[in-house]
Amino acid sequence: MKLLKTLLIVAGFISVGLGILGMFLPVLPTTPFLLLAATCFARSSEKFYRWLLNNKWFGNYIKNYREGKGIPLKIKIMTLSFLWATILTSAIFFLDNIYLRILLIAIAVGVTIHISLIKTKKSER
Repeated sequence: MKLLKTLLIVAGFISVGLGILGMFLPVLPTTPFLLLAATCFARSSEKFYRWLLNNKWFGNYIKNYREGKGIPLKIKIMTLSFLWATILTSAIFFLDNIYLRILLIAIAVGVTIHISLIKTKKSER
């Protein structure tokens, strides 16, 4: 049982790390990794679970998703802008293989559709 808790804590922190990377790399999703981290921590450490939910950078991702509040329009626009800038730059300047270019564009289209389908959060005034 102790080994399982340790593995869940390690998996939780790896997921937090990937979620942090996702904040800066548009092709890596942030929220799913933070949700996975929350699940791992909820099953292994109340202390780390509370830390994650109350964290000023990560907590809102999880709370907004769980409450169905959605993503602010500004964040959607910024995310999709970075996504397409990164994908197109990679596809045009760094890849010669047409199949990899097509794969990158397909991933960008899929992520765009996913983000577009998430409810847009109303701005808090």
